[in-house]
Amino acid sequence: MPTALARLCSAAALGLVLAAPLGAEQVGEIDVDWVGNDIIVEAVADPKVKGVTCHIAYFERGLFDRLSKGNWFEDPSNASIACRQTGPISLGNIETDEEGEDVFRTSRSIILKSLRVKRIFDEDNQTLIYVAHAAELTDGSAKVSMSTVPLYNAVLQD
Repeated sequence: MPTALARLCSAAALGLVLAAPLGAEQVGEIDVDWVGNDIIVEAVADPKVKGVTCHIAYFERGLFDRLSKGNWFEDPSNASIACRQTGPISLGNIETDEEGEDVFRTSRSIILKSLRVKRIFDEDNQTLIYVAHAAELTDGSAKVSMSTVPLYNAVLQD
């Protein structure tokens, strides 16, 4: 029969597996201290805009940090984003209202917190705006990062 610690470790591992955004490819990992905390860098292609790739960097707590602080199931919401044209841009059927649309999201805790990236289309300036922000069930967060991609000679798809 599994011990309570084994069940806790299994749940934590599941939470970490679920934390990876779909379609993200890890391209870097930076060790920030001797206790196993890392900065993870991932590349994510915008699924509706061909030719745009976003790179997201976020903090991932190590096992020792999780044990010592007692919060097994949560990583900080801080993230940085940079999006660039990585090929000919071709716009699919994207949302054009002020709210924009989710490009992707990743869980930062088992239930209550996520890191999201939204795309907003600035039609007047022919620019895509990508905003990375934390979303929590009970508390909003001011932790935000933004990147823009100008649409020079972009092709609109039907």
